[in-house]
Amino acid sequence: MKKLFTLLLVLCIAAIACAFGFAGCTAEQGTIRLIEVTHSVFYAPLYAAIDGGFFEDEGIKIELTNGGGADKCMTAVLASQADIGFHGPEAVIYVAAEKSDDFPVIFGQLTEKDGSFLMSREPVETFEWSMLEGKEVIGGRRGGVPAMALEHAMLKNGLVDGVNVTINYDVQYDLIGAAFEGGTGDFCTMFEPAASAMQERGVGYKVASVGEAAGDMPFTAFSAKQSWLKENRETALAFCRAMTRAIEFVQTTPAAEIAEVILPSFPGTDVATLANAIDAYKSIGAYSTSLVMDKTDLDALQDVIIEAGVIDEKISFEKIVDNSFAKAAEDAVKEA
Repeated sequence: MKKLFTLLLVLCIAAIACAFGFAGCTAEQGTIRLIEVTHSVFYAPLYAAIDGGFFEDEGIKIELTNGGGADKCMTAVLASQADIGFHGPEAVIYVAAEKSDDFPVIFGQLTEKDGSFLMSREPVETFEWSMLEGKEVIGGRRGGVPAMALEHAMLKNGLVDGVNVTINYDVQYDLIGAAFEGGTGDFCTMFEPAASAMQERGVGYKVASVGEAAGDMPFTAFSAKQSWLKENRETALAFCRAMTRAIEFVQTTPAAEIAEVILPSFPGTDVATLANAIDAYKSIGAYSTSLVMDKTDLDALQDVIIEAGVIDEKISFEKIVDNSFAKAAEDAVKEA
């Protein structure tokens, strides 16, 4: 049964991709169609690159769309409806396990911990993971990194789905907040700034960081089909240079200043809320310090995926990761 989810996912992606048709994948001059898994302050370096002019400095225009899940992002990339996908590495792993030609590869990493926060219905002064015993937790899509990171954090604390806790995998990722507010589950997981907004409304309260409990793993990364990277090498390099500068900016700049820069990407959210969220992510080391993906970290993620029963064995690092663009970009930025 372990490979059933993978096979069904790939078949679904292939069917949808065929329905869309595989249009030419060469990027329009200076324009990159980027699809993100969700919209969150967790990805502050990406929005800093957009709103702070790092992409503009490289002559790049970003057309950003929200995929609402890693599976949907991967579908768009495979169907050439997007040039670059920004999502959990698991989507690349699943496709590479079944697809033999021109499958997308990871060419840059942005976060190295889960960015979700465990939300309760009531404030909890001192949270213990044992408080989840006998409770229902809305955890996201089965097989997605957020759900698997939650499972891993629970296992480290003696909690097993179906034994002493229930994880609800049935709620669509971008509808978790609405489902929780509507009465589903005792706890749920939310990213920022939605988690803080929920707390401000008094309908949910942050009690723990899933990423802090689960540990380091490459949580979100950039992927593109190998053919796109080959045909758009200079554009991909420019993209990586912009992101490298944005990563450095976020690492070295106070949260309040970062919040001011990325505010256009979060209309309706005040600067203080953004700054608090950025500080929360910085405090757990969620943002990657380098666009280059580390083999040890990817091995850790694949261990978690195997632990979740989704795949039986690891896909080789060399098959699914191309660090050449990120490394070249870092060298260029250092020399500039």
